Amino acid sequence: MFLHSLIVKFVVQESGILTKIESHDPSAFRDLFDMYHQMVFNLCFRMTGNRQEGEDLTQEVFLKVYQSLNNFRLESKLSTWLYRITINHCLNQQMKKKRQRWLSLEFVMESESDVKNLSLVTTKNNPDIVLEQKETELIVQKCINSLPAKQRIAIILHRYEGLSYQDIADVMKCSVASVESRLFRAKQNLVLKLRPYLKDL
Repeated sequence: MFLHSLIVKFVVQESGILTKIESHDPSAFRDLFDMYHQMVFNLCFRMTGNRQEGEDLTQEVFLKVYQSLNNFRLESKLSTWLYRITINHCLNQQMKKKRQRWLSLEFVMESESDVKNLSLVTTKNNPDIVLEQKETELIVQKCINSLPAKQRIAIILHRYEGLSYQDIADVMKCSVASVESRLFRAKQNLVLKLRPYLKDL
């Protein structure tokens, strides 16, 4: 019941903003910023792994939103439009300046039991590999960073933003089947890339 109330409230708020956009109400941008600022920041932070960079990108995204608000097509959801602008801006910036991103290894496996079964290759199995926790994180980051952009975006939107396959498809302008395929291939690629450092996969 509580969740339903939140959803209804969200829909009503977004509808109000859309009405203001349609009538060119100057307060539309302020309302949009108040409602979606945290969402945009969260996505920027997850795309970069750096809080300060995430804050800077958030400001840049909303500048783009402000400049293009009058061009917004009312047939799509505001959140979908904002996700698309945010992702495109983050990717463009990452192409100019590569940054390490911190993301969890947990989504590679389907269940907690799978994660618990993972263990690092020991020096007994491979004397040349001595991994500490910090080094492990760097390896995971490197593997995630090496994923194709579409696979990386699909993972972030699904696992961290909690978007449904249909919403991800709307954001990425593709079919639901394509979203499922990208998530499946991303998991396969990560397991393959991490295999030299893990046993009992």
